[in-house]
Amino acid sequence: MEHKRWVFLLAIFACLLFFSRGRVAVLKWKTDDDSPVYNHTLALTLVEYTSAVYMSDLTELFTWTCERCNGLTKGFQVIEIIVDIEHCLQGYVGVAKDLNAIVIAFRGTQEHSIQNWVSDLFWKQLDLNYPDMPDAMVHHGFYSAYHNTPVRPAVLDAVKRAKKFYGENIKIMVTGHSMGGAMAAFCGLDLVVNEGYENVQVMTFGQPRIGNAAFASYYSLLVPNTFRITHDRDIVPHLPPFFYLFPQKTYHHFPTEVWVRDLSVLKIVRFGIEKVCDNTGEDPTCCRSVMGSSISDHLTYFGVELMCETWRQCSIVMGREVESYSRRDSKGNIFLSRTDPSTEVTETKTQSTTGVSSI
Repeated sequence: MEHKRWVFLLAIFACLLFFSRGRVAVLKWKTDDDSPVYNHTLALTLVEYTSAVYMSDLTELFTWTCERCNGLTKGFQVIEIIVDIEHCLQGYVGVAKDLNAIVIAFRGTQEHSIQNWVSDLFWKQLDLNYPDMPDAMVHHGFYSAYHNTPVRPAVLDAVKRAKKFYGENIKIMVTGHSMGGAMAAFCGLDLVVNEGYENVQVMTFGQPRIGNAAFASYYSLLVPNTFRITHDRDIVPHLPPFFYLFPQKTYHHFPTEVWVRDLSVLKIVRFGIEKVCDNTGEDPTCCRSVMGSSISDHLTYFGVELMCETWRQCSIVMGREVESYSRRDSKGNIFLSRTDPSTEVTETKTQSTTGVSSI
């Protein structure tokens, strides 16, 4: 029965894509000789940071000793972890000394509920006017996940603490996967527009569309150092659908997309080819050139898994040794904070478990 349901949904999606293909409407984008350049090594690094935010053991995440806290992210220092129990959101803020940057990462949709989430995105409408941007409209749910939850104030406070300790000139890199990518985009825009920060970079993985063409134009001007990584036939970057016949009324990606295609021999994946797409945000020769039909492509980028440790509802585990760093608000949301970023935490094995509801 579930198989038939997905066949039906994909058939509908194929019809939607038929009407969404064709030449993208031309938008005026800012271009100059100082345009940001895509950095492959940075993408490999940030995808590891994005993978780590899915870890359920908050002690290992806070002490950066989790299985995914090695490799290119080794030595990272977490300053703040935010777990919004009510909305099942999770993110962290910390400092990567090798990058000389504050890194902000947001978790995406839980994989056990992603099928329902994808189904819902087929029909999502633009339903919110973005403040102080004429004609710009966005997806209310994605906007609210960042702006109208405990996530935003906790992130902004952590950024201020990090800058106070490491210097005002330290860079800010914001990343996330899936819905976490949507939150990362709104966060990057917020840091520039409302907080006045400079040197903000955003890199997302498998991000859905979050606004219309007017919003994409504003975003491109305000946060030009942005790259959206898309993986082969990942279904989520195709959602909500784009209709080229109604360019100002439909959802529209902002640039710059980097499309990663898998090349294989005898059905064994060997390597990926990265294509930096044009500056329209809807390059018809990139991910829009194929049918977005794969959930497995959505859950893996550059060979790195972007999901929880097991295929189940995510839960959180927190050891007693970090309780002195933790607090809860009236709704049970959890915050782990370092007031002094130089402090260290020694991990032990004593743990307690708290369940987190799904999105």
